[in-house]
Amino acid sequence: MIINSFYTLIATLSFGILSNIRGKNLFFASIGGALTWFFYLLTHSYFHISNMFSFFIASAMGAVYSEIMARVKKTPVTTFVICSIIPLVPGGGMYNTMFEVVQGNINNALILGLKTLSIAGIIAVGVFFVSSISKTISLFRKKIFSNITKK
Repeated sequence: MIINSFYTLIATLSFGILSNIRGKNLFFASIGGALTWFFYLLTHSYFHISNMFSFFIASAMGAVYSEIMARVKKTPVTTFVICSIIPLVPGGGMYNTMFEVVQGNINNALILGLKTLSIAGIIAVGVFFVSSISKTISLFRKKIFSNITKK
């Protein structure tokens, strides 16, 4: 599990270079990808949680890491969140779906396509969930702070 996370760190580092992430942000974004993959492996392989819920937990943890690092490094969240979710992207599922379409196996293509879209959707829901909570907390803190300073 640790070795796989290290390999993911290297792959995410390469993706970050392609995405023109510079300086220390590149390293921290790569750590986000490794942590996300580690949480996916931990929940799916070690705790035997379902595949979809494992993707949700991993994407949510990646989004939490991204929100924290964006505030610490004073950088946009997308710098970190894209590298954090890249290990979870179901590229193999899309490839297999298209392969089944080309082979003429429409039933298998539909099954694989639905599964792939479900994974992509659950990743988006995990990121959206954390982003919404973060935004709500931020607005709540601003409102509380503005009420305190008015008095």
